[in-house]
Amino acid sequence: MSADKLAIYLNDHLAGATFGTGLARRIARRGRNGAHGAELEHLAEQIAEDRNSLLTIMGELGLPVRRYKVYGGRVAELLERLKPNGVLHGPSGLNSLMELETLRLGVEGKALLWRTLLRTGQREGALDEDRIGQLLERALEQIDTLEALRMVAVEANFSQDVYSTAPGKR
Repeated sequence: MSADKLAIYLNDHLAGATFGTGLARRIARRGRNGAHGAELEHLAEQIAEDRNSLLTIMGELGLPVRRYKVYGGRVAELLERLKPNGVLHGPSGLNSLMELETLRLGVEGKALLWRTLLRTGQREGALDEDRIGQLLERALEQIDTLEALRMVAVEANFSQDVYSTAPGKR
């Protein structure tokens, strides 16, 4: 396995994991007092743990962490907060839906990372396949959790018949 290519690949995922960890924590903080507060908090904790697992794997493989990519992930998460959400102050329901979808896409990318490491680890024997398999299973569970939460947000945002109120529709 090419160490240079693997280092680039893992650092790119580390940037994404940094973005996702910040986003998950923000979602959990905002939903703390809601019906799904405990679930969101647990999810945020797992996503942060998964990021730490990636750092551990990189260390075990002797691959350098590119700080500029980590900072880039953090800056991207901060900039994402500036996206207009249809209201002047505070988050909107639509913003919550989009954040859940963004987080789900990130977790799907993380599942692909673990699958890639399983594949490369099988050839090289350099990685703990059981541990990576557990991380993959957890990512798949996170995807299911995020989809359930996303559907709650879909219902909250689009529960009325929006098509009956569209111009030209009766």
